[in-house]
Amino acid sequence: MEQSPSSAARRSEDIALDLLKFVAGHANLGRPAASSTPGFGLPSSAKPEDQVNALLELYGRCREAVESPAPAKK
Repeated sequence: MEQSPSSAARRSEDIALDLLKFVAGHANLGRPAASSTPGFGLPSSAKPEDQVNALLELYGRCREAVESPAPAKK
């Protein structure tokens, strides 16, 4: 069964969203609690708008990672 271009694009969006959830959850990004691991996540005093912008930027990076071609194996 072949996928249409729109379903293939939706699939990569879903994968990028799953990757965003994984990375954000492990980095405590977007959560008000302070991070237990120094250097990860946003400071607890970050504004909600800053947290949203960080999540949107991370989603964009996840999309790029999912949609970029895999490096050639040697």
